[in-house]
Amino acid sequence: MARKKAEPPSDEEDWIATYADAITLLMAFFVMLVSFSKVELPLFEAVQAGIKEKLGGEVDSDKPIFSLNSKINNIVQDQTKIPPDQIDVGFDDEGVVVDFASGSFFKPGSAELTEAATFVLGKIKRELELPPYDLYHVDVQGHTDDVPIKNSPIFPTNWELSTARAARVVREFAALGLDPKYLQASGYADTRPKVPHRDLLDEPILENQKKNRRVSVRLYPE
Repeated sequence: MARKKAEPPSDEEDWIATYADAITLLMAFFVMLVSFSKVELPLFEAVQAGIKEKLGGEVDSDKPIFSLNSKINNIVQDQTKIPPDQIDVGFDDEGVVVDFASGSFFKPGSAELTEAATFVLGKIKRELELPPYDLYHVDVQGHTDDVPIKNSPIFPTNWELSTARAARVVREFAALGLDPKYLQASGYADTRPKVPHRDLLDEPILENQKKNRRVSVRLYPE
């Protein structure tokens, strides 16, 4: 007796394979989410807005991080005491980062703020008084170029200079009324440049060194 051939699956059962693939991908996606040690908040809000837009909904640009970034950009553009190209407003993986060029923010070779710097810090402080930003951390980081300091009795190395400048900004914020428990200061000397200090022949890149001389004010939620 001839063996009966197995009938191929009908088209009505094709959806099962597609469904199984979708479930597998979904499971892999959630495993990936759980494996992350922390959420990159600006990226998360950007992805969230992108998904909402793709699904046909209105994009809510008034997210806290985006809103704070926009407000600080407005402060930078509206003031005339510091050239806008001396201030860079952006994001890192936790929140908003404002980079101030040392040349416009501090008196030469010192940790003393310029009059323009105190003016801009006062404007930023007023934004940080308002909810939800009144609970944001303010982490100030000092950075220098890789040129050693010479003949300074106050700052023997770039470590002291970068730390003193960060601490001076924190002290200004505290004097303006920000809660000290949300403030932090740290100095990194030349160890975290935005761009390389030197070229492949170990020659200094003067424009890059200028960009690396900065103080970064990081604003992020707990």
